[in-house]
Amino acid sequence: MDPCELAAFITATAILISKDIPDDDELALLAAALTQLADTLATIAVQRELIENRNQASKEKKEEA
Repeated sequence: MDPCELAAFITATAILISKDIPDDDELALLAAALTQLADTLATIAVQRELIENRNQASKEKKEEA
């Protein structure tokens, strides 16, 4: 997906959700929960990359020996 299309999709989705949740407190809670979800997914992705990089470095050291 094109980055601009992704941004437009996310914006449109946010607008649709905000229309279905008229209460500002509930909308803020949902926003906080989705932010936590995004942060957790980012943490998992970074940890996976770190583990993969360590495994690759370890494999390369073994091949050099």
